[in-house]
Order: sequence, then structure tokens, then C-alpha cells
Amino acid sequence: MNAHRPECAPAGEESPRLKIYLLPNLFTAGNLFCGFLALTKIVEADLSGVSGYHEVKMALLYILVACVLDLLDGRVARMGGFESPFGREFDSLADIVSFGVAPAFLVHRVVLAEVFVNHKEFGWFIAALFVICGAFRLARFNCLAAMPGAGGGGSHFLGLPIPMAAGMVASLTLFLIWWDEKDFRVGYWRYALPVILVFLSVMMVSEVKYPTFKKLDWRTQRPFTKTLVIVSVTVLFILLWQKLLPIVSPLVCTAYLVYGFIRPHISRRMQREIEVDDEDDESSSPPA
Repeated sequence: MNAHRPECAPAGEESPRLKIYLLPNLFTAGNLFCGFLALTKIVEADLSGVSGYHEVKMALLYILVACVLDLLDGRVARMGGFESPFGREFDSLADIVSFGVAPAFLVHRVVLAEVFVNHKEFGWFIAALFVICGAFRLARFNCLAAMPGAGGGGSHFLGLPIPMAAGMVASLTLFLIWWDEKDFRVGYWRYALPVILVFLSVMMVSEVKYPTFKKLDWRTQRPFTKTLVIVSVTVLFILLWQKLLPIVSPLVCTAYLVYGFIRPHISRRMQREIEVDDEDDESSSPPA
């Protein structure tokens, strides 16, 4: 008897229907597709010359785009009430490719294979450690989200989220290539990437709490000044993304990583100002 074969529903009872929502899963599929494209670009890259780093930079951009799509699929699902167990599992499967395998393979191909040229097993171990810790992180998140009262769907993540870890790897690699593209293969800065990869692996399975920013509601009416600043920054970034991306993305990822360490040491009021909408905070606070 096949242990994995589903049992038939009793006579007169309908089988439970699996809820699959189109829009958020389209973003998740885009995330997975970007991860696949990143892997193909890494394989196609000819690292014997400087021109080969064009493919590497394209792979890095695909990973960062996947991060944006991963942010959007969860936001769209929550705004439309489209959250489902299928979406959570599909999202994790996409994440392990785009944010686990792709960045680990990229760093191994570009850096680890040459840093540990005489001891390749160390390079394989570091890259595999990142993937395994990322998978562990996703499995733990899914288990916590399915457990009532476990805090999986609360206001914080337990451990560094794997999209942020992948974004950190991708943005730092992009910054180092941008900083010293011609001498990247012989530059000393690249030796920091294996250490960072191990550190991020540990952070993903750690118990450091990071905010989910789920309470930020983009449908709320914001003051004119805030709206003007957000629109101006967005337009400026779109116009100058090639120059700003290598600088801005590492700063954003680093700020989020560091915030997890300083978060327990700041007041709850400051935490609310950073993580929660002003309108949401005011509506949830008891009357004076």
C-alpha cells in the first residue's frame, strides 16, 4: 500500500478544494523565473575576461528583482485576502531557488572556486551551508506559520529572512564589481564574501528577530510631504538606477541586518515609529 496515496473522502462528503489565487502566485512564479535566469547567466558567464562580468551583473540584477517580486507577492496576498497554504509552500520553493541556490552558486563560481582553488571542498561547503541554512529557515517559517499561537505570522521574523540574505550577497557582490571591476578577480575585497556568506548562513537560522513590516498599509492616506518625498526618490532611482543600485542596495540590506541587533535595545515607541504606520499606530493605541 502506498503511504503517500491520499485517502478517499467518505461517501456524501466533498473533497476539500485547494485554494490557488492567481495574482500573488504570478509574482511568485516571476520570482522563480528570475532565479532560473540568474542561474543560466552564471553558467553562461565567461570569467576569463572582463566582459564575462556582464553576465554576472545580469544574474545579480535578476536576484534583486526576485527580491522585489517576493516582497510584492506577500503584500498582494495580504491586501486582497489571498493568503493560502499553497501560496506559502510555492513561495518557499521559489525562494530556495532564487535566494538559496542562485546566490550560493554565484559566489562559488565567481569567488569561492578561486579563493579555495587548492581546497575546493571548502568552497563547496561554504556554498552548500548557505543553501542548507536557507532551506532550514524556510521550513521553520512554514512550520511556525502553520502552528496556532506560534508567532509565525506575527510582526517579526525569527532569523534573517532568506530574501534579505540573498539581497545582501547580491548587492555586496554587485558593489565590489562596480567598485573595482577590472581588478575584481585579483582584488582583496572579494575574500570578504566567503566570510559574509557564512555569517549570513548563521543569521538565517539564528533567533534574532527582524520586523516583517506587515503593518505598513500602503492604502492609507499619507501627508502630502511624505508622498512627495516617496515619489521623488522613486523617480530618481528609476532614472539613475545603474549608478545608485550598487550603492543603495548594500546600504538597505546592511541597515536591515544591523537593525535586528539593535531592535531589542530601543524603546517600543521607537520600534512602532519605524515598523508601523502612524495611522495604524494611532488606531491601535488605547484612548487617553
